[in-house]
Amino acid sequence: MGVPMEGETIQIHSYKHNGHIHRIWEETTVLKGTNTVVIGGNDRTMVTESDGRTWITREPAICYYHSQFWFNILGMLREDGIHYYCNLSSPFVFDDEALKYIDYDLDIKVFPDMTYVLLDEDEYEEHRKLMGYPDVIDKILKANMEKLIDWIRQKKGPFAPDFVDQWYERFLTYRSF
Repeated sequence: MGVPMEGETIQIHSYKHNGHIHRIWEETTVLKGTNTVVIGGNDRTMVTESDGRTWITREPAICYYHSQFWFNILGMLREDGIHYYCNLSSPFVFDDEALKYIDYDLDIKVFPDMTYVLLDEDEYEEHRKLMGYPDVIDKILKANMEKLIDWIRQKKGPFAPDFVDQWYERFLTYRSF
């Protein structure tokens, strides 16, 4: 597995458990790239859905991917504060084509006051049966959901005060070129 270089623009590919593409983000600027963590920034980037539909993101976002945790975190900078969207997913891999992960349907939406809501439990159960998620994956995802909720409650990692703002400042330095 390669490591994306700081300042490099990469694509992000989200897949489903069955190997089908779910979503592609066209341009994300790498702000930090190591074997274990990739932090990226994007703003008004084109997203292509599995059915070919496209849309443009509405606000700047700082993206956090980890090679050992089964989740990724997007911090979106909006007028009323930072909103987070957390995907329960496989750890990322990076190759010459893109940063890639498997999206496992379950999501947590976190509001600026750090309250949160769990999303897509029905979709998860439906896809779990349809695509045959193994029990071991189910256990890993549920354990990582608890870890993610602990991070939210403890304001750890990307939920720490100033995390998103500091990385957004770094992102802006690349946009000025």
